[in-house]
Amino acid sequence: MESNKLFTPYQLGPITLRNRFIRSAAFENMARDNMPTKELMDYHVSVARGGVGMTTVAYCAVDITGVSFNGQIYVREESLPALRELTAAIHAEGAKASIQLGHCGNMTHRATCHCMPVSASNGFNLYSPTFHRRLKVKEIKQLVKNFGKAVDFCREAGFDCVEIHAGHSYLISQFIGKRTNRRHDEYGGSFENRVRFLNEILDEVMLHAKDDMAVVVKTNMWDDCWRGVSIEEGIKVAKEIAKHKVHGIVLSGGTVSASPMTILGGAMPHKTLAYYMPKSFWWLKAALNIPGAAAMVMPTSPFKELYFMEKAKIFQKEIKDVPLIYVGGVQSGANCQRIMDEGFELFQIAHVLIKDPDFVKHVQENPNYHAGCCRSNYCVARMYTLDMKCHECVMRDGEKIPERIQKEIKKLEAKARKSVEESKK
Repeated sequence: MESNKLFTPYQLGPITLRNRFIRSAAFENMARDNMPTKELMDYHVSVARGGVGMTTVAYCAVDITGVSFNGQIYVREESLPALRELTAAIHAEGAKASIQLGHCGNMTHRATCHCMPVSASNGFNLYSPTFHRRLKVKEIKQLVKNFGKAVDFCREAGFDCVEIHAGHSYLISQFIGKRTNRRHDEYGGSFENRVRFLNEILDEVMLHAKDDMAVVVKTNMWDDCWRGVSIEEGIKVAKEIAKHKVHGIVLSGGTVSASPMTILGGAMPHKTLAYYMPKSFWWLKAALNIPGAAAMVMPTSPFKELYFMEKAKIFQKEIKDVPLIYVGGVQSGANCQRIMDEGFELFQIAHVLIKDPDFVKHVQENPNYHAGCCRSNYCVARMYTLDMKCHECVMRDGEKIPERIQKEIKKLEAKARKSVEESKK
């Protein structure tokens, strides 16, 4: 490929990536009872074997109060042997191993996190659904320490990099946004107070990362919801992050509880989501089966390749002293090349690697390669109860998908193709 910067090494803080491709921290739901599995290892090894420079294990909570699914892992000694095996296997394929650290805050349920869910303020989360309580200052201080301890844990497990999740309406962003932070102490009110939790966490993380662990931070460019973080405030947040001399900032957007399709891009298969959703979400399952209600509960938008690019370029003009990592809608070799041409040094991919773990190798062999992922988001819809998997892979492996679900997927894929073609005109 001409301008083969895509396949040149990159120095990310103290570590060297073999190329510019990073598998993003898309939730796999491949842990069992919060413990890593062989299935989780096999998936990340397949991605590493497929050529990425680094693969990121999602979502590791800093303690059990921060998990939102039983299929997530959290920091505990019992999981170290399996994680060491995972990182060793990734390294054997020539890739670096990263892991996302976070806390879901109110995006969970007592049955999952074994306590009343916590957040910046008291309230009720309709998404779970559950009441949640305001964190006390001493609990905030302990969580800050837990993030530091988590970095030590990740180093012991063999990871090269940690990604701090500060977006998507999880705990850190619940403190940042006015919609979820109604505190009147030093952690609420002014912008300076609302980013205090983030700043204290990053101070602790960088202290523990020392000079051998890379640190990147995922942040929202904007929340895309009422009273959410705007682009202007998102830039201010990114500048706060940059002050800590982290090694990269991942530019994302949207909130899980209010604008999930902003994060994912494209349509959500409502019938598919309702089919795979647990019975405990009976009210949401019912709403998703009613067309008008489904559109209100889970609004969708036309899919566009590189759907975060326009906003990411705004941040690029404002943030100069920390590498910005692009994420969102990467489907082809041409997309990858455009990211390089726009001046981003690294980028993250997820959907294409669910469908095709060898995506990077294919792009290296053929600059015009397109993964053919049509963003029905079936892989996301089944994630509530099953592992993350593309519907084509499911059917190829002999797993049956109900006819009505297949029809919905075909309809959404056709819409996505049309949307992409229209956006190119």
